Amino acid sequence: MSEIVLSNLIPFMLVAFRLGGLFIATPLLSSAVVPLRLKPFIVLALAAAVYPLTPAWSVPASMSIVSLVPMIVGETLIGFVIGLLASLPLIAAETCGIIVGQQMGFGLAKVYNPEYDAETDVLGQALFFVVFGAFLAMGGLESVFRALVATFERVGPGGIGIGQAPLETLVGVAASGLELAMRMSLPVMGAILLLIVVFAVISKTMPSINIMSVGFTVKVLAGVTVLTLALPSIARVAGDEAGEVLHVIDGWARSLGKQGI
Repeated sequence: MSEIVLSNLIPFMLVAFRLGGLFIATPLLSSAVVPLRLKPFIVLALAAAVYPLTPAWSVPASMSIVSLVPMIVGETLIGFVIGLLASLPLIAAETCGIIVGQQMGFGLAKVYNPEYDAETDVLGQALFFVVFGAFLAMGGLESVFRALVATFERVGPGGIGIGQAPLETLVGVAASGLELAMRMSLPVMGAILLLIVVFAVISKTMPSINIMSVGFTVKVLAGVTVLTLALPSIARVAGDEAGEVLHVIDGWARSLGKQGI
Protein backbone atom coordinates (compact mmCIF):
# COMPACT_ATOMS: atom_id res chain seq x y z
CA MET A 1 0.00 0.00 0.00
CA SER A 2 2.77 2.42 0.91
CA GLU A 3 4.57 1.67 -2.38
CA ILE A 4 1.42 2.51 -4.34
CA VAL A 5 1.06 5.79 -2.47
CA LEU A 6 4.70 6.76 -2.98
CA SER A 7 4.67 5.83 -6.68
CA ASN A 8 1.69 8.16 -7.23
CA LEU A 9 2.69 10.95 -4.86
CA ILE A 10 5.40 12.55 -7.03
CA PRO A 11 3.37 12.45 -10.30
CA PHE A 12 0.36 13.87 -8.45
CA MET A 13 2.53 16.63 -7.00
CA LEU A 14 3.86 17.51 -10.47
CA VAL A 15 0.30 17.68 -11.81
CA ALA A 16 -0.59 20.00 -8.93
CA PHE A 17 2.37 22.27 -9.70
CA ARG A 18 1.33 22.50 -13.37
CA LEU A 19 -2.17 23.51 -12.30
CA GLY A 20 -0.77 25.82 -9.63
CA GLY A 21 1.10 27.77 -12.31
CA LEU A 22 -2.28 28.98 -13.59
CA PHE A 23 -2.88 30.78 -10.30
CA ILE A 24 0.17 33.01 -10.83
CA ALA A 25 -1.00 35.04 -13.83
CA THR A 26 -4.38 33.78 -15.10
CA PRO A 27 -7.22 36.35 -14.93
CA LEU A 28 -9.51 35.75 -11.95
CA LEU A 29 -7.42 32.82 -10.63
CA SER A 30 -4.51 35.12 -9.76
CA SER A 31 -6.85 37.77 -8.36
CA ALA A 32 -6.50 38.94 -4.78
CA VAL A 33 -10.26 38.37 -4.50
CA VAL A 34 -9.59 34.62 -4.30
CA PRO A 35 -8.26 34.05 -0.76
CA LEU A 36 -4.64 32.96 -0.72
CA ARG A 37 -5.37 30.25 1.84
CA LEU A 38 -8.05 28.80 -0.44
CA LYS A 39 -5.91 28.55 -3.57
CA PRO A 40 -3.86 25.48 -2.48
CA PHE A 41 -7.06 23.55 -1.76
CA ILE A 42 -8.48 24.51 -5.18
CA VAL A 43 -5.25 23.36 -6.83
CA LEU A 44 -5.32 20.03 -4.98
CA ALA A 45 -8.98 19.48 -5.87
CA LEU A 46 -8.29 20.19 -9.55
CA ALA A 47 -5.21 17.96 -9.47
CA ALA A 48 -7.28 15.12 -8.00
CA ALA A 49 -9.75 15.50 -10.88
CA VAL A 50 -7.08 15.70 -13.60
CA TYR A 51 -4.57 13.14 -12.31
CA PRO A 52 -6.53 10.02 -13.43
CA LEU A 53 -6.45 11.40 -17.00
CA THR A 54 -2.65 11.78 -17.12
CA PRO A 55 -0.36 9.18 -18.69
CA ALA A 56 1.14 6.61 -16.34
CA TRP A 57 4.60 7.62 -15.15
CA SER A 58 6.89 5.44 -13.07
CA VAL A 59 9.16 7.19 -10.59
CA PRO A 60 12.83 6.38 -11.32
CA ALA A 61 14.66 4.65 -8.49
CA SER A 62 17.41 7.27 -8.68
CA MET A 63 14.97 10.17 -8.22
CA SER A 64 16.27 12.77 -5.77
CA ILE A 65 15.26 16.23 -4.62
CA VAL A 66 17.93 17.78 -6.86
CA SER A 67 16.50 16.10 -9.97
CA LEU A 68 12.95 16.92 -8.86
CA VAL A 69 13.46 20.70 -8.67
CA PRO A 70 13.85 21.25 -12.47
CA MET A 71 10.71 19.18 -13.00
CA ILE A 72 8.76 21.33 -10.54
CA VAL A 73 9.99 24.51 -12.24
CA GLY A 74 9.09 23.16 -15.67
CA GLU A 75 5.61 22.09 -14.58
CA THR A 76 4.92 25.46 -12.96
CA LEU A 77 6.21 27.17 -16.10
CA ILE A 78 3.53 25.53 -18.25
CA GLY A 79 0.67 26.87 -16.15
CA PHE A 80 2.32 30.27 -15.76
CA VAL A 81 2.86 30.70 -19.52
CA ILE A 82 -0.73 29.76 -20.34
CA GLY A 83 -2.05 32.17 -17.70
CA LEU A 84 0.27 34.97 -18.82
CA LEU A 85 -0.80 34.60 -22.44
CA ALA A 86 -4.46 34.74 -21.39
CA SER A 87 -3.91 37.91 -19.34
CA LEU A 88 -2.15 39.93 -22.06
CA PRO A 89 -5.35 41.26 -23.73
CA LEU A 90 -6.57 42.48 -20.33
CA ILE A 91 -3.24 44.17 -19.67
CA ALA A 92 -3.48 45.81 -23.11
CA ALA A 93 -6.96 47.15 -22.29
CA GLU A 94 -5.73 48.60 -19.01
CA THR A 95 -2.75 50.15 -20.79
CA CYS A 96 -5.16 51.79 -23.23
CA GLY A 97 -7.13 53.24 -20.31
CA ILE A 98 -3.98 54.60 -18.70
CA ILE A 99 -2.88 56.27 -21.95
CA VAL A 100 -6.30 57.81 -22.52
CA GLY A 101 -6.63 58.84 -18.87
CA GLN A 102 -3.31 60.66 -18.93
CA GLN A 103 -4.37 62.64 -21.99
CA MET A 104 -7.76 63.49 -20.49
CA GLY A 105 -6.29 64.67 -17.19
CA PHE A 106 -7.23 61.65 -15.08
CA GLY A 107 -3.63 60.80 -14.28
CA LEU A 108 -4.04 61.66 -10.59
CA ALA A 109 -7.39 59.89 -10.19
CA LYS A 110 -6.80 56.44 -8.71
CA VAL A 111 -9.25 53.79 -7.55
CA TYR A 112 -8.81 50.45 -5.81
CA ASN A 113 -8.62 47.47 -8.15
CA PRO A 114 -9.53 44.25 -6.29
CA GLU A 115 -8.06 42.17 -9.13
CA TYR A 116 -4.54 43.43 -8.33
CA ASP A 117 -5.12 44.52 -4.72
CA ALA A 118 -3.68 47.92 -5.65
CA GLU A 119 -4.68 51.37 -6.88
CA THR A 120 -4.99 51.76 -10.65
CA ASP A 121 -6.10 54.38 -13.16
CA VAL A 122 -9.85 55.02 -13.38
CA LEU A 123 -10.24 54.48 -17.11
CA GLY A 124 -7.68 51.69 -17.06
CA GLN A 125 -9.75 49.76 -14.54
CA ALA A 126 -12.97 50.45 -16.47
CA LEU A 127 -11.57 49.09 -19.74
CA PHE A 128 -9.93 46.21 -17.87
CA PHE A 129 -13.28 45.00 -16.58
CA VAL A 130 -14.94 45.52 -19.98
CA VAL A 131 -12.42 43.16 -21.58
CA PHE A 132 -12.48 40.91 -18.52
CA GLY A 133 -16.23 40.50 -18.93
CA ALA A 134 -15.79 39.70 -22.62
CA PHE A 135 -13.08 37.18 -21.70
CA LEU A 136 -15.37 35.36 -19.27
CA ALA A 137 -18.41 35.59 -21.58
CA MET A 138 -16.56 33.87 -24.43
CA GLY A 139 -15.48 31.03 -22.14
CA GLY A 140 -11.91 32.20 -21.71
CA LEU A 141 -11.39 30.60 -18.32
CA GLU A 142 -12.76 27.27 -19.55
CA SER A 143 -10.47 27.47 -22.60
CA VAL A 144 -7.47 28.05 -20.35
CA PHE A 145 -8.25 24.93 -18.31
CA ARG A 146 -8.95 22.97 -21.50
CA ALA A 147 -5.58 23.99 -22.94
CA LEU A 148 -3.78 23.01 -19.75
CA VAL A 149 -5.44 19.59 -19.65
CA ALA A 150 -4.46 19.14 -23.31
CA THR A 151 -0.80 19.51 -22.32
CA PHE A 152 -1.04 16.28 -20.33
CA GLU A 153 -2.00 14.46 -23.52
CA ARG A 154 1.25 15.61 -25.13
CA VAL A 155 3.63 15.79 -22.19
CA GLY A 156 3.15 13.79 -19.01
CA PRO A 157 4.16 14.95 -15.52
CA GLY A 158 7.86 15.77 -15.39
CA GLY A 159 8.24 15.73 -19.17
CA ILE A 160 8.64 19.45 -19.82
CA GLY A 161 11.97 21.22 -19.94
CA ILE A 162 12.69 24.78 -18.84
CA GLY A 163 14.07 25.51 -22.31
CA GLN A 164 10.67 24.87 -23.89
CA ALA A 165 9.23 28.22 -22.79
CA PRO A 166 7.56 29.82 -25.84
CA LEU A 167 9.56 33.05 -25.75
CA GLU A 168 8.82 33.82 -29.40
CA THR A 169 5.10 33.31 -28.80
CA LEU A 170 5.17 35.50 -25.68
CA VAL A 171 6.95 38.31 -27.52
CA GLY A 172 4.53 38.07 -30.44
CA VAL A 173 1.45 38.18 -28.22
CA ALA A 174 2.93 41.05 -26.17
CA ALA A 175 3.57 43.05 -29.36
CA SER A 176 0.03 42.31 -30.51
CA GLY A 177 -1.28 43.47 -27.11
CA LEU A 178 0.63 46.76 -27.37
CA GLU A 179 -0.80 47.27 -30.85
CA LEU A 180 -4.26 46.55 -29.45
CA ALA A 181 -3.77 49.17 -26.71
CA MET A 182 -2.82 51.79 -29.29
CA ARG A 183 -5.75 50.88 -31.56
CA MET A 184 -8.24 51.16 -28.70
CA SER A 185 -6.86 54.52 -27.58
CA LEU A 186 -6.71 56.11 -31.05
CA PRO A 187 -10.32 57.48 -31.16
CA VAL A 188 -9.92 59.41 -27.91
CA MET A 189 -6.35 60.44 -28.73
CA GLY A 190 -7.51 61.79 -32.10
CA ALA A 191 -10.36 63.75 -30.52
CA ILE A 192 -8.09 65.26 -27.87
CA LEU A 193 -5.46 66.17 -30.47
CA LEU A 194 -8.14 67.95 -32.49
CA LEU A 195 -9.27 69.85 -29.38
CA ILE A 196 -5.70 70.91 -28.61
CA VAL A 197 -5.37 72.36 -32.11
CA VAL A 198 -8.71 74.18 -31.73
CA PHE A 199 -7.71 75.58 -28.32
CA ALA A 200 -4.39 76.75 -29.75
CA VAL A 201 -6.19 78.69 -32.48
CA ILE A 202 -8.67 80.16 -29.97
CA SER A 203 -5.90 81.24 -27.59
CA LYS A 204 -4.21 83.13 -30.41
CA THR A 205 -7.36 84.80 -31.72
CA MET A 206 -9.01 85.48 -28.33
CA PRO A 207 -6.28 85.79 -25.67
CA SER A 208 -8.78 86.96 -23.03
CA ILE A 209 -10.35 83.49 -22.73
CA ASN A 210 -8.90 81.30 -19.98
CA ILE A 211 -8.13 78.23 -22.07
CA MET A 212 -6.75 76.27 -19.09
CA SER A 213 -10.00 76.28 -17.12
CA VAL A 214 -12.32 75.86 -20.10
CA GLY A 215 -10.11 73.43 -21.98
CA PHE A 216 -9.81 70.93 -19.14
CA THR A 217 -13.57 70.54 -18.80
CA VAL A 218 -14.16 70.32 -22.54
CA LYS A 219 -11.33 67.82 -22.94
CA VAL A 220 -12.75 65.54 -20.25
CA LEU A 221 -16.29 65.71 -21.66
CA ALA A 222 -15.10 65.10 -25.21
CA GLY A 223 -12.87 62.22 -24.14
CA VAL A 224 -15.60 60.49 -22.14
CA THR A 225 -18.11 60.97 -24.97
CA VAL A 226 -15.80 59.53 -27.63
CA LEU A 227 -14.77 56.67 -25.34
CA THR A 228 -18.43 55.82 -24.63
CA LEU A 229 -19.25 55.80 -28.34
CA ALA A 230 -16.19 53.65 -29.04
CA LEU A 231 -16.88 51.08 -26.30
CA PRO A 232 -18.75 48.61 -28.57
CA SER A 233 -15.88 48.67 -31.05
CA ILE A 234 -13.33 48.35 -28.24
CA ALA A 235 -15.16 45.36 -26.78
CA ARG A 236 -15.36 43.71 -30.21
CA VAL A 237 -11.69 44.27 -31.02
CA ALA A 238 -10.60 43.12 -27.56
CA GLY A 239 -12.83 40.05 -27.84
CA ASP A 240 -11.24 39.16 -31.18
CA GLU A 241 -7.79 39.56 -29.65
CA ALA A 242 -8.73 37.40 -26.67
CA GLY A 243 -10.03 34.72 -29.03
CA GLU A 244 -6.79 34.83 -31.01
CA VAL A 245 -4.75 34.53 -27.81
CA LEU A 246 -6.81 31.53 -26.70
CA HIS A 247 -6.14 29.96 -30.10
CA VAL A 248 -2.40 30.58 -29.63
CA ILE A 249 -2.53 29.01 -26.17
CA ASP A 250 -4.29 25.93 -27.50
CA GLY A 251 -1.83 25.63 -30.38
CA TRP A 252 1.19 25.87 -28.07
CA ALA A 253 -0.29 23.37 -25.63
CA ARG A 254 -0.87 20.84 -28.41
CA SER A 255 2.59 21.39 -29.90
CA LEU A 256 4.48 20.57 -26.70
CA GLY A 257 4.79 16.89 -27.50
CA LYS A 258 6.29 17.68 -30.92
CA GLN A 259 9.06 19.89 -29.57
CA GLY A 260 10.97 17.16 -27.79
CA ILE A 261 12.16 17.12 -24.24
